[in-house]
Amino acid sequence: MVTLERLRADHADAVLTFERENREYFARTVPDRGDAYFTPAGFAARHEALLAEQDAGICHFHVVLDGDGSLVGRVNLVDVADTSAELGYRIGERAAGKGVATAAVAEVCRVAATAYGLTSLVAVTTLDNLASRAVLERNAFTAVGDITVDGHPGIRYLRSSLRH
Repeated sequence: MVTLERLRADHADAVLTFERENREYFARTVPDRGDAYFTPAGFAARHEALLAEQDAGICHFHVVLDGDGSLVGRVNLVDVADTSAELGYRIGERAAGKGVATAAVAEVCRVAATAYGLTSLVAVTTLDNLASRAVLERNAFTAVGDITVDGHPGIRYLRSSLRH
């Protein structure tokens, strides 16, 4: 069972700890955030910027909590325009392969429709990220085109109806 919480200022310490603990794990499949991100000042500035974007309605950021209330992931809706946004997520190594990503994406799709009034989401992943592709497909996303993701072959997905 997972719970999503909208990102708040008081999540900062837990998010930084999560990102530090999973830095090497994430770097295997996505570009690293860079050393400055992981410093207290660098992270604080980035966290404040995310909260400002969220307050402006440009993005909706969430932390993913497990049944014990521990932060195990993040799931975000970025570049909100009209009734659409781009989905992004990352689940920590200790929660990987346990259905957490699938459940978190399902929940953010529900929240996107009910709380944010969105009707469609797009997502991108690399061809070789089979786990991410499976999560999207389990959540009714359809592959709609080939793209390049950070220099690697990728796929663009669309979920055009969030009310399933």
